[in-house]
Amino acid sequence: MSPVQSFLVFLLKLYGIVILVQVLLSWVPPGPNSSIAKVKYYLSRLTEPVLAPVRKLMPRMGAGGLQLDLSPLIVLVVINFLLIPLVSR
Repeated sequence: MSPVQSFLVFLLKLYGIVILVQVLLSWVPPGPNSSIAKVKYYLSRLTEPVLAPVRKLMPRMGAGGLQLDLSPLIVLVVINFLLIPLVSR
């Protein structure tokens, strides 16, 4: 694997981890001045440019007050599909 491919694999895996951390932190209610709120803010700044267009294309799943956002799942699947040709070489 070339250094460029290794770097791309690293970036894609890191971005996938950032998305997973953001999803997990979305279940934690932060205080207004807590460090979790700051981490959530910076993670959303990193992930929203990718998640927002996917979110616009997909309808929200769920009924009543329970709505599920599946855009992180779709982006993680796409990241894994992008990793397949990079890792298999």
